[in-house]
Amino acid sequence: MFVSLNFSPELTATGKYTGEMAEWLAARGHDVDAIAGMPHYPEWVVAPGYRGRGWHEERLRGVRILRTPHFVPRPGRVSAMGRVLMECSFTLASLRWWMPILLRRSRYDVVIAVCPPMQDAVLPWMYSVLRRVPWVFHIQDFQVDAAVRLGMLRIGALGRLLFAVENFFVARASRVSTITPPMRERVLQKGGGAARSWLVPNWADVASVRPTARDNAFRRAHGWSDAHTVVMYAGGMGAKQGLSIVVDVAERLRSRDDIRFVMVGTGADRPHLEEAARQRGLTNMLFLPVQPLERLGDMLGAGDIHLIVQRAEAADLVMPSKLTNILAAGRPCVATAEPGTGLHEVLTTNECGLAVAPEQSDALAAAIAALSDDAGTRQRMGVHARQYAEENLDRDAILKRMELSLEQLCEQPPRQPADAGVSS
Repeated sequence: MFVSLNFSPELTATGKYTGEMAEWLAARGHDVDAIAGMPHYPEWVVAPGYRGRGWHEERLRGVRILRTPHFVPRPGRVSAMGRVLMECSFTLASLRWWMPILLRRSRYDVVIAVCPPMQDAVLPWMYSVLRRVPWVFHIQDFQVDAAVRLGMLRIGALGRLLFAVENFFVARASRVSTITPPMRERVLQKGGGAARSWLVPNWADVASVRPTARDNAFRRAHGWSDAHTVVMYAGGMGAKQGLSIVVDVAERLRSRDDIRFVMVGTGADRPHLEEAARQRGLTNMLFLPVQPLERLGDMLGAGDIHLIVQRAEAADLVMPSKLTNILAAGRPCVATAEPGTGLHEVLTTNECGLAVAPEQSDALAAAIAALSDDAGTRQRMGVHARQYAEENLDRDAILKRMELSLEQLCEQPPRQPADAGVSS
C-alpha cells in the first residue's frame, strides 16, 4: 500500500516516481493499493476528469487507487501555509479510506508513505502500531528543511514542531528510504539508523528515453536551426529552483544571436519569470507549456544544453527529478550545485555536465557560453551522460532491488515499541 498526495497521472516529480513504482510492483504480480490525492501538479489546478469529484476508486495500470479530495492553493499564490493546508486536508480526508482498512481482518504486508508531504506518514505509522505491519518512509526531498532554508517557513513554534514530527517519523519507521547518498546522510542525522536506511535512486526509462538526432521534429517545429545552441530548462518553476537567475543569464547573453533559452513547464513562479523576460525585452527567451509524454524524447533531444537550477539553501536537500531523463537522453547539462551535493558529484565525477556555484549569474552565463562554443565537449559529455544512465539509472534494476528489500522486510518480525529510537 502506498500513501502519497502526489501520484499518477502526474508526469513530474514525486507523483511520477511514486506512480511508476506502484505500477511496476503491480506488473510484477503484487496486489498494490494507493491512497492518493487528486492530480494537480505542477499546474496547481486539479486535472480535468477529477475536478468536482469526491472520494472515489479507480484502477490505473494494475494499481487500485483510492482518490481523496483535498484543498489546492490557487496558481500563483502557493505559500507555505497554503501547502500545509493542502497536505493536512489530504491526511484528514484520507480517514475515509483508513477507517475500513483498520477494521477489516486482513492487513497489508507493508505500507509506503511518501514524503513530501511529511504528513503522509501520520496514518501509516498509526496503522503500523495498531496492526503490527512494517512501514517505509520514502523521502523524495526534505520539505521542512528546504522550506526553512528558503525563507518559506520561520524557525518559530511551527517550524520546531514540524522538525520534531519529521524526526519522530524518521526514527520510528521500519525503514527510511531516500534517493541520494547526501540525503541518506541527512536521514542518519535525523535519527534513521544505518541498518534501517535504504538508498533508492530515482530512475530513468532508459528504454524509452534515448538519444535522438539533434535536428528532430521538436527542434524544427520551433524554428531552431543547426547554428542555434538551445539552452533548455524543463521542469517545475517554483521557489526552490530560484529560476530568476535564468532570466538574468539570458539578459547577459542577449548579444549572442546563436543562443536560445527555452523554459518548458509550469509552476507558481512562471508568471513572474515571463513578466520579467517581457519587461527586459528578451527575444532570446521562449516559454512553452508542459509537453505530452510522447514528445519527451524529442524535446530533450532538441536541447543542446540543459539547465538544472537550484537555490543554494536547498541544494543538498533535494535531487532534481529532471536529471534522470536528461542523462538518459544523452545530453549535457549545466547545474547550480555546490561540491559535496549529490548533483555536483554525479555531473563532475562522470564528466556529463558542468557545475557552478548556486545563485552566481556570471558563472552560469560563462559556463553556458563556453559549452555553447565547444560542440566536441557537448558531444563527449552526452556520451558519458547516456553511459551513466544505462549503468546506474535503469528502472528495472533499481526497482528489483527495492522489491527484494521489501520482501525481506515483510519476512522480519515487526519492531517492538522499545526499539523505536535511533539505531546505529
